[in-house]
Amino acid sequence: MHTITDAEFGNFQRFIFDAAGITLSSAKKALVSGRLAKRLQARRLGSFTEYFKLLSSGDDAEEVQTAVDLLTTNETYFFREPKHFELLRDVARDTAVRGQPFRIWSAASSTGEEAYSMAMVLADALPQQPWEVIGSDISTRVLQRARTGHYPLERTRHIPQHFLKRFCLKGIESQTGTLLVERALRQKVSFTQVNLNAALPTNLGTFDMIFLRNVMIYFNGDTKRQVVARILATLKRGGHFCIGHSETLNDITDSLEQVAPSIYRKP
Repeated sequence: MHTITDAEFGNFQRFIFDAAGITLSSAKKALVSGRLAKRLQARRLGSFTEYFKLLSSGDDAEEVQTAVDLLTTNETYFFREPKHFELLRDVARDTAVRGQPFRIWSAASSTGEEAYSMAMVLADALPQQPWEVIGSDISTRVLQRARTGHYPLERTRHIPQHFLKRFCLKGIESQTGTLLVERALRQKVSFTQVNLNAALPTNLGTFDMIFLRNVMIYFNGDTKRQVVARILATLKRGGHFCIGHSETLNDITDSLEQVAPSIYRKP
């Protein structure tokens, strides 16, 4: 078993900050060691220093993406922070313009639970109008899982019963203990890789509502300001922006008005 030195951990702290803007505290040393150890074994390398040199060489973009995937923390579940989804329902019903799709972005969608929660709400709230849900993440690994819409049952306990019956299929036989988001809903959700710490794709378009929840806790102050500024450029005037309940926009931006805890509106 390889042990990671403080100097080697420092290398990976810089690596993930440069790649994704994520600041890893010293408390994450064991996590980094545990997640990257399997890559040392897979690549038959003798130390974390050798692995860092491989990542830094610029010769293996696929391995760099694998390391980014392993070092980005992905914790989510369906209908996390329910008040945001109540707001989504109300805003969609009140502001959707007939003939124009109501567009919402899950800007750190991880394995897709947030984006599919949005889709269930919109399918229910706007049965006769077009809508679009975009989910994005820096990790290709979690996006691959998100596109399947296939989850362990314990991850789905917060889905309202009427949505479970309407939008989800319970696994049987070899799939017992799992749940599949039904195909028609899955096809209404698009997942794409986006690095929030870099220029956003030009084809993202603009949005009526954006969720950026429980992500800024991994960024330092400067990175938060840059990321939020980039994202807000895609939010329509009058659009709503939701962050995690443990997060704040104090000293991050003054271009929004707060309408409730963790909920903001672009004037």
